[in-house]
Amino acid sequence: MQNSSFSISGQPRPPCPSGRNCKQFEEVLTSSSSFLSSPTLFNPSPLLREKKPTNGANLSSTMVRSKMAASVLKRCVTAAVKVKALSPSFTARRWLLSAAYTDTKLWEERENDPQNLAVLANLMDRTYDRKLPVSSLTISRFVDNISSREEVDQAEYYLYKFRHSPNCWYLRDWTVHSWIRQCLKYGAREKALHTLKNKTQYGIFPDDFTFNLLLNSYIKDGDFKSACSVVEELMLQEAFDLPSTQILSLNALGSFLATKPQLSVSEERALGASLLICGLKQDNTVGFSAQLLGNALLGKVEMLKGIHGVFKGMPLSWVRGYLGRALAVMERVSAASGDIKLSKDTLDCVSDVLQELSGASDSSGDEESDGEETKEGEAVDEDDEAEKANLPHYVSRFKELSNHLESQGKVDPASFQTLVATMAQQNLASAEKLDIEQYQSRLKAWEAEKRVLVQREKEQKEKAEQEKQERLAAQAAAQA
Repeated sequence: MQNSSFSISGQPRPPCPSGRNCKQFEEVLTSSSSFLSSPTLFNPSPLLREKKPTNGANLSSTMVRSKMAASVLKRCVTAAVKVKALSPSFTARRWLLSAAYTDTKLWEERENDPQNLAVLANLMDRTYDRKLPVSSLTISRFVDNISSREEVDQAEYYLYKFRHSPNCWYLRDWTVHSWIRQCLKYGAREKALHTLKNKTQYGIFPDDFTFNLLLNSYIKDGDFKSACSVVEELMLQEAFDLPSTQILSLNALGSFLATKPQLSVSEERALGASLLICGLKQDNTVGFSAQLLGNALLGKVEMLKGIHGVFKGMPLSWVRGYLGRALAVMERVSAASGDIKLSKDTLDCVSDVLQELSGASDSSGDEESDGEETKEGEAVDEDDEAEKANLPHYVSRFKELSNHLESQGKVDPASFQTLVATMAQQNLASAEKLDIEQYQSRLKAWEAEKRVLVQREKEQKEKAEQEKQERLAAQAAAQA
């Protein structure tokens, strides 16, 4: 993170609008602050008070200078006010990964193996035509040597071909990492997300560090919906192991929910599962608030679609009662010692979910009383119906627990998004340090493994060439 400078008043100086260390901008702010605080602004010097223009030319010159000074002052004040009134996006950037984390220097310093992509593509095409497997080194070299946006599209094709070849299990971790980096470098981030969401077709299973780079890129640009798509893949792979990944994921989820999006049932299920599984990794106010909202969203899906609509294709429990688990989270917070609370907006979201379900339940009851027939052959799960019958109890219990938490002072007025931001500012720097150290070790391991593979490839080529020469010699001897 960049060190923040301070103004003459001792307050943190607002960042440059360009997002860089803009010396010119800092000078404007300093000069405007000094000018505004100067007593001469409203108390001109005695010389200006006493001396009067002697002719029309002097008067005109003085007026011009006065207008110029007023124009400069207006620009300075406007710049300062704009920075002060900017949306939280500038402060949000302080929560993102540092420049040291996203720096490509370490990656670019590794041993290079320059290749002609046309030659590699021709080699892979001929190998596939002969029904032979392409080596993992070949596809790795192709991805490493991408140098344009068009070549990203070509690499996507060969990643797909490799995934559907006999060697599909041997796509190297560094190749996946390189693919994501190349997509980010050449403005093809949507390709990275596409291959990630279709991982079974492309074999793209990134490690935590690589996930963080892609997730950070979306958060930095304010594309929280796509960021949540990355978090969904993290959830499906159960890859919330690193604290930095947890912080970035909760940041993306909180920022997306703060936009009050209109969600489909499938989107609510994905968000609920992501909040729940990621929240289980945090034993604090943010973690328990995420668990509460996650269970509530999954409980809503359970009430609408049944338990099979919740856990199918998800790393979730198939035991019914997700709304009951949401209430259990509230009970644990109520009984917990320490400073663990639940955010006010999270409780409001759960209240909205229960009200919506209650309204849907009443309307469905009216339809049944009107004598409308259900579709023939429609299966009704008795256990799901029994769970729906518990809804009035959940509603009343939620009100009781909410009042009890209020009386205990365990409802945090800060929004979930603000709580995540605070946690990021406090913990992200230390989490980054451990990640970078692990990444450096991983790079060394990758390079060592690659050298072994290159040496093995060289030996196999020499052996094949030797066998070829022996065959040619045998054929020549037979002809003689």
